[in-house]
Amino acid sequence: MTNNDVLKKLRVALKLRDDDIVKILSLVDFRISKSELGAFFRREDHPKYMECGDQILRNFLNGLVIHLRGPMPKKGENKTQKKSND
Repeated sequence: MTNNDVLKKLRVALKLRDDDIVKILSLVDFRISKSELGAFFRREDHPKYMECGDQILRNFLNGLVIHLRGPMPKKGENKTQKKSND
């Protein structure tokens, strides 16, 4: 299974549109255009097909974590929240 397949399956499973994927990638400061993104979803025999590299998939997965869970709290914030609840 290629990185392109993984990206396609996640897009379908999570019902993401191209705009959503661009926003998710921007959460980890990775910029990509919709046309570049569309090249990953083409068939392998299409002339404009482009392979999805490890860096793009890694950044997408990291951005997806932030998109679904929210940003990671800073180290000092966790301790202050616990103390205020006690």
